[in-house]
Amino acid sequence: MVLIGVGLIVIGFALRFNPLVVVTLSALITGLIGGMPLVKLITQFGEAFTMNRYMSILIITLPVIGLLERNGLQKQSAILVSKFKKATVGRIIIFYLAIRELAAALGLNSIGGHPQTVRPLIAPMAEGAAKAKYGDVPEEEKENIRAHAAAADNIGLFFGEDIFVAVGGILLMKGFFDQNGIHTDPILMALWGIPTALFVFFVHSIRLILLDRRLDKKYGSPVKKGEDAQ
Repeated sequence: MVLIGVGLIVIGFALRFNPLVVVTLSALITGLIGGMPLVKLITQFGEAFTMNRYMSILIITLPVIGLLERNGLQKQSAILVSKFKKATVGRIIIFYLAIRELAAALGLNSIGGHPQTVRPLIAPMAEGAAKAKYGDVPEEEKENIRAHAAAADNIGLFFGEDIFVAVGGILLMKGFFDQNGIHTDPILMALWGIPTALFVFFVHSIRLILLDRRLDKKYGSPVKKGEDAQ
C-alpha cells in the first residue's frame, strides 16, 4: 500500500497534470498510508525545503533569460554568427563542447548550462549558421540542431567534471572504496578521467562533423547553387 504513491505519480504524469501537484499529493498520501502524522509530514516538507533552499536560486535565472530573449539576445547571436562565412552548425557546437568540457574539468560547472547558455546563445548561433549557409530550414531541422547543442552541453559537463578532483562523483567513489578497505587516490582517479574525456570529445566531434555533411547533402548551399547556375 505504501507504494501507491509511485502509481499516483505515473498516472498523474500520464494524464499530464501539474508535476508539482502530483508529486506533492503522492508524497502526502504515501506518508499518511505509512502511518506518519500529518503534522510530522508537513514538518518534513518544510525541513526538506529549508535544507535545499539554495536550489531555488535557479528560478532567478528564468526571468533574466526571458528579459534577455525579449530584448533580442537570440536574434543578435544569430546575426553575429551569420557574418562568419566559415561558421557551420557542427563547428559552433564543437567549439562550445570544448569550452564546456575544459571548464568542467577546472570545476567551473556554472559557466554553461541549458537555460543560461544553450537556449539563449549556442542554439541560436548554430541556427544562425544554418540559415546563413542553407537559407531557411524546416522547424524539424531546427529542433534537431537545438538537440545537438543541448547534447554537447550534457556530454561536455558529464565527462569533463570527472577530471576535477573535488567533484561529487570522485568523492563518492573515494568514500565507497574507503568503506570497503580499498585504498584509492582521488587525484589518480581524476587523472584517469582525462583519456575518457578526450575520447568522448573526439567521438562527439565526429558526430557533429557528420551532421554538417548531412545538412550539406540535404540542403546544399544557396550561394554555391547560385554560383553554379551562373
